[in-house]
Amino acid sequence: MKIFYTDNLIIGGGLAGLRLAISTKEAGYKTTVLSLIPVKRSHSAAAQGGMQASLGNSVMSQGDNEDVHFEDTVKGSDWGCDQKVARMFTQVAPKAIRELTAWGVPWSRIQRGDKSVMMDGKRDIITESDASHGLIAARDFGGTKKWRTCYTADATGHTMLYAVANEAIKQGVEILEKKEAVKLIHKDGVCYGAVVKDLMNGEIFAYLSKATTIATGGYGRIFEASTNAVICEGTGAAIALETGVAKLANMEAVQFHPTCLVPSGILMTEGCRGDGGILRDVDGHRFMPDYEPEKKELASRDVVSRRMTEHMRKGKGVKSPYGDHLWLDISILGRKHIEKNLRDMQDICQSFLGIDPADDKVWIPVRPMQHYSMGGIKVDETGQSPHLAGLFSCGEAACWDLHGFNRLGGNSVAETVVSGMIVGEYVSKYCKKHNLKLDTKLAKDFMTQFDIEQDTILSRICDLAHKPNELNIYDIRDKMRKIMMDKVGIFRTGDELQSALDEIKKLYQDSLGVHIRSGDKFANPGLIDTLRVQKMLKLALCITKGALQRTESRGAHTREDYPKRDDKNWLKRTLTSWSDSNMDEPEVSYEELDIGSMELPPGFRGYGKKGNVIEHPQSAVRQKEVDDIRKAHSDKDRHEIQKLLMPYKLPRKYTNKNERIGVGYE
Repeated sequence: MKIFYTDNLIIGGGLAGLRLAISTKEAGYKTTVLSLIPVKRSHSAAAQGGMQASLGNSVMSQGDNEDVHFEDTVKGSDWGCDQKVARMFTQVAPKAIRELTAWGVPWSRIQRGDKSVMMDGKRDIITESDASHGLIAARDFGGTKKWRTCYTADATGHTMLYAVANEAIKQGVEILEKKEAVKLIHKDGVCYGAVVKDLMNGEIFAYLSKATTIATGGYGRIFEASTNAVICEGTGAAIALETGVAKLANMEAVQFHPTCLVPSGILMTEGCRGDGGILRDVDGHRFMPDYEPEKKELASRDVVSRRMTEHMRKGKGVKSPYGDHLWLDISILGRKHIEKNLRDMQDICQSFLGIDPADDKVWIPVRPMQHYSMGGIKVDETGQSPHLAGLFSCGEAACWDLHGFNRLGGNSVAETVVSGMIVGEYVSKYCKKHNLKLDTKLAKDFMTQFDIEQDTILSRICDLAHKPNELNIYDIRDKMRKIMMDKVGIFRTGDELQSALDEIKKLYQDSLGVHIRSGDKFANPGLIDTLRVQKMLKLALCITKGALQRTESRGAHTREDYPKRDDKNWLKRTLTSWSDSNMDEPEVSYEELDIGSMELPPGFRGYGKKGNVIEHPQSAVRQKEVDDIRKAHSDKDRHEIQKLLMPYKLPRKYTNKNERIGVGYE
């Protein structure tokens, strides 16, 4: 048995993991990244529309700052986020985007003078100042008051990933590809590394480390229709859950993106609507103003997805062999704009549908599909699990709780690098304070446990060619995905969720006795997929049970039988755990959100009708406290007032004020 040693073991080679790796490597610690695939093929590359950072460069961004970005993020989360984390994030985002610029990201830039744009379905002219010429541009995105989403055409994630990966390689970060962490090594409430499987030869080995960081992305492939890459199966969150110590948070908070290509499910960036594209129904009617007259197509993603689904339920969808869909019209933007700023969308439509969306009145068939996981490994503001010391997480794998119950577009790709920067500093501090535990017996014990798990599955080998009616893991996986899509989707009811919970529990039990073709312990895809699907089923149960017990509607979690946001009873974070490996469903507990410490107390989000909230009595009390503090200290600047309202901590290197055109460091 092979055992390796490192200071910081990072599981996941996307933007979050690589950016965190740079921080710990720069601090002088040996840093090892494990990745299922070559890191430059990470799902981070799929991010299209842009990264939010309050630079305030454009004429349409004037007045933007951390306060505005913070308020947009909190409201977007439907008051489900950790407001201190939101403050940390909005403060560092401008620094992150400038760092990326230095590393070579070719951000789209502002050109002085008049510019023709589409706004609210109409052609308009904006005029950029001479002072803004050459600065980083921004486009409009849903749920934001200002144009804040910085972009490189519609390939932002691709350019960011290559820049960060190149910097990690330059810094000498050890990157090991085609490696999968299958079990965390832990003892007495402390994580000491992971058991790892080499996907090329099936070899099992261990990594012992001071700190272990999970940055494996989301779990979208639990659903039948998802924009996520095939590797986004939630294995990082699952191995944390399987420790029986670490907990997951807000797993029922699952975002559906409004505009996904039919039938392939490929994402059509929010930049299509941010740049002025509109949604049409079967009659060619632009329907979003009927539902959301203020924000229209640029309401938050959860809102647009619901409105699209409601409209199709009314019979206004376009019939197709793949189900009903609606139309996304970007032809109104003009060929020149599309071929400059939305060229990947044009290529995708041409390649997968044989249409050119730049042609007059050629529309793109779209419908909502699963897109993002707000839930994940429960961590505190420093990115560390409060339940398992030495275990950190960042990016989509974590519930750092920046997004609460709905994420704003552009905040996810921003979160990857910002959380990598911030959490990376705290991981470095942890490594400085702790010695590497050279416990080879502990590592061997966990490797033996994994060997036993594999042997247990392999002891039930069956040749499916001779027993075609026997269950196989792929049937179980496909049934799970369909159940999640049909019963744990955009709209949820108690009856359907209970049915889904019962059915998935049965699938999980079936998976424990599944048959596979080969008895080979090493190069055996059937064995690997069996282990993965069992993990996916556990996550599906966490999502479903959390959704069943949360009897309210908040953000992307919409209960048709409980249509109101219930702050009085449900202003709390869901925690799920799996303390006993013999259990067939998770344990669920809750963590109250402290209204008394909020800078922005719960209020009207700005969508639908007022009065659709069961208010918490403490909200009005806290709002009065906030108003009184602002009034009493009106002579102070916004930073001083903010500290009085809700102090928060950041690593010292990120505390400096951000510079903006026309106002300097304010």
